[in-house]
Order: sequence, then C-alpha cells, then structure tokens
Amino acid sequence: MIKIVANKEKLKDFQKFCENLNLDIIGTMCIPPHNKDSVNYFSEMDKINNELNFKDLSMGMSNDYDTAIQNGATYIRVGSKIFGARTI
Repeated sequence: MIKIVANKEKLKDFQKFCENLNLDIIGTMCIPPHNKDSVNYFSEMDKINNELNFKDLSMGMSNDYDTAIQNGATYIRVGSKIFGARTI
C-alpha cells in the first residue's frame, strides 16, 4: 500500500499520473481534523471519490464511524472501540 497525501485540486492529475504508471488506485482516505465536525469533510470526500470513479473510501474512526458510513465509507477504523483508549 502506498500512502499519498494530496490536496483535492490535484487528485485528478494524480490519478492520471498513476494510470500512466499502470497503478490501480481503488479509493481515497480522509481523516478530518479531530476538533471539527467530520460530516462536511466526509460528504466532500464522498463527492470527490465518486467524481473520480473510485470504489473504496476509507474514513471514520471510533468516534465518527457512523457518520462516515452514512457518507459512503467502505472502510472504517475503530481501534479504540475494540482495544480501548490509547495509554501513550
């Protein structure tokens, strides 16, 4: 897995760049700021993901996974719901 951080204005160019390298991008990932309401970020990311015709969208954590699912998430991260709060 390759992790790339990009701004949304450059995603279409990045998608074309990857296609030229025969890389298969299947989706995007969104982690909104922890002190903001995530719904606006998730909604925007779902829109972008659909515009790029990606099938997968990773967003949402233990505190906002339900909002992420309502906004199109196909992958969520719920570590603290399973393992408890971080101790470090």
